[in-house]
Amino acid sequence: MPHAVSDARHDLTARLHRAGYYPELVADVLDVALADEAVVAHLVQAETTFDSEVRRHLTVMVLTPTRLVTAHVDDQPSDGEQVKVTQAAATTEAVPLREVRSVALTHVVSEPEKHPRGEGTREVTLAIGWGAVSRIDLEPASCPDPSCDADHGLTGQLTPDDVVVRVSSAAEGADAVRSAVAFARALSRATSA
Repeated sequence: MPHAVSDARHDLTARLHRAGYYPELVADVLDVALADEAVVAHLVQAETTFDSEVRRHLTVMVLTPTRLVTAHVDDQPSDGEQVKVTQAAATTEAVPLREVRSVALTHVVSEPEKHPRGEGTREVTLAIGWGAVSRIDLEPASCPDPSCDADHGLTGQLTPDDVVVRVSSAAEGADAVRSAVAFARALSRATSA
């Protein structure tokens, strides 16, 4: 088993370099958070967003025998007005597996009536919750009486939203989707006890 563990850590390092987003920085912050614990499984997800400028993000999730370690790294605006210096912020969080409350995986498939078992997932969204962050979706409450014009307040749903990653075969390839599903399976198994 020690050989498999070292292979998982080596594969994590290789995927960080393949993602190409400050791999040495990400490896350093993960090394501190992992605290010499073995890597069981991992998921590396790079994302680029476009608003007023291009911003890169990297989310890494690492399963150890006892914890879920997450790292999020993204570009930061320069503090200096005169000299633009590249900056990045790297945040890690380590959560004991007993604290993980939910592992939700949404599969998107084309032609579901022809779906071959175990294949064909075009996209997955993995949402993991442990209670640190929640999202609330509100909407006006409705009344079954069509003639009622009273304000019935709001109704909503509170959803754990600690970390969410979306992996698409169109953007990252089918292997990336399979890797995300494999990580979700390993995390689900680890949190089932």
